[in-house]
Amino acid sequence: MAKKASYSKERRQEILQAAAKVIAARGLCETRIVDVAKQAGASAALVMYYFESKDRLLTEALTFSEERFYLEAFNQLTALPSAREQLTHLIESSIPPEADDWPLWIELWSRGLRDQEAAKKRSALDRRWRWTIADIVRTGQRNGEFGGADADDFSLRLASLIDGLALQVVLEDEEVTAEKMRSVCMDFARRELGVEEVDKAGTG
Repeated sequence: MAKKASYSKERRQEILQAAAKVIAARGLCETRIVDVAKQAGASAALVMYYFESKDRLLTEALTFSEERFYLEAFNQLTALPSAREQLTHLIESSIPPEADDWPLWIELWSRGLRDQEAAKKRSALDRRWRWTIADIVRTGQRNGEFGGADADDFSLRLASLIDGLALQVVLEDEEVTAEKMRSVCMDFARRELGVEEVDKAGTG
C-alpha cells in the first residue's frame, strides 16, 4: 500500500511538472488538459483523476513550481558562509533568465486576481520570500556585516524592487536589462545596509 501511495505521489508531481512546462510555454489561457497529459505521458482521464478540474491543476502547478524554486534557493543559501554572500546569491538567482520561473510567477499573479485559492497561495509564497530576505539581514546585522536598517522594511522594499524589475526584464524592456536589474538591486542593498559592496564578501 505504501509503495502504491508513493507511486501516486510521484505521478502526481510528474503531472504538476508537466503542467508547469506547458503553462510556461503556452500561458494559462492556452493550456489544455490534453497538452498537459501529452507532456506527462499520461491520459487526460488520469490528469483529471488527480486534480478533478483544470482550475485546480493550474493553480497547483503554479504553486508547485514556485515551492520548488524556493526550496532550491533556500538550500543554496544555507550552504553559503556569510549573510552578504547569501543576499548576493538571492538577488542574482532572482534575475531572469537565471530565474526561469518568472513567466510562471507572473501567471500566478494574474490568476490570483480572479481565483481566491491562487491569491492565498501567492500571498503565502510572497510572505515566505520576504521572511527569507529579512532573516538574512538580521543574521548579517548580528554578525556585523550589515548596518541597522529595519529588516522587515528592507525585505518588503527589496522584494518589491525585484518583482517590478524582473517583470520589465521578462517583457524585454529595452531600458531594463538583466544587468541593469542587478545593478539597481545591489545598489539599493548596499545603500540601505550601509556597506560598500554587497556582492564582495569580506569587504565593508
